[in-house]
Amino acid sequence: MNDARSGTGAGAPTVLRMILGRRLQEARQSAGLSLDDAAKTLRVTPLTIRRLEKAEVGLKILYVEKLLETYGAGRQEIDEFVTLAERANEPGWWHPYRDVMPSWFTAYVSLESGARTLRTYEPQYVTGLLQTPGYAGAVLGGGFPNDNEEDLQRRVELRLRRQGLLTKEDAPTLWVVMEEAVLHRVVGGSEVMREQIDRLLEASELEHVSVDIVPFAAGAHVGACAPFTYFRFEERELPDIVYSEILSASVYLDQRADVVAHLEAHNRLSLKTSSADSKALLNRMRKEYS
Repeated sequence: MNDARSGTGAGAPTVLRMILGRRLQEARQSAGLSLDDAAKTLRVTPLTIRRLEKAEVGLKILYVEKLLETYGAGRQEIDEFVTLAERANEPGWWHPYRDVMPSWFTAYVSLESGARTLRTYEPQYVTGLLQTPGYAGAVLGGGFPNDNEEDLQRRVELRLRRQGLLTKEDAPTLWVVMEEAVLHRVVGGSEVMREQIDRLLEASELEHVSVDIVPFAAGAHVGACAPFTYFRFEERELPDIVYSEILSASVYLDQRADVVAHLEAHNRLSLKTSSADSKALLNRMRKEYS
């Protein structure tokens, strides 16, 4: 990904496709072949091979088989890889929502679905994975003011479906750090805010979810920047990745220096508060919305 903006719409890579792309790259390098060497095998440009390895395009089965044969893979290994490649080329569960999802966000949903650990920093709003329907509707309604009612409801539905990963048997670890300002920003009215705070308190009791609130008293700190999400995966082929966004686009970072900087920022932010203090603040704010 390397500081690049995300893929294009429904063509954005699934995590499995990213993993297989990395495996193709490793197989080529283990065989001592360059991008040019691999390209000559398929009679394509080196850029085509690079895009296959970077999961920027779908995995053409004929290409995959020919490349693996060139790299010296056995028949069983090739067959197993092809089976995975066919799965990787299938649209993600979010595909039906592509018309109401920004093209640069499709890769995020795939990363979120495949991550083992997620760490988020939110200076403005509750993270999407913990939003209630009412809060999500108000946030998305403000973010997409020209939506008709049907499109808005589908955006909310997509956000709520994403939350299903937290109730899976093998649910990932979610560590949320939010600014206290999030709780003072009245989104959707007092009743919606009260329900949202109840949801945060409920989520904070889950073994695999942590909710930390950085209080105003913390003053200036390293996290005073754009929201970001840090992803870590079980698969050795995938590096840790950080996602950050601006108004109309996003950036995905996998360079070690960038990832480490964000991870350290998240660690330092968490030191500004504690679980007990965060729950006390949530309960205090809930009373203000009663």
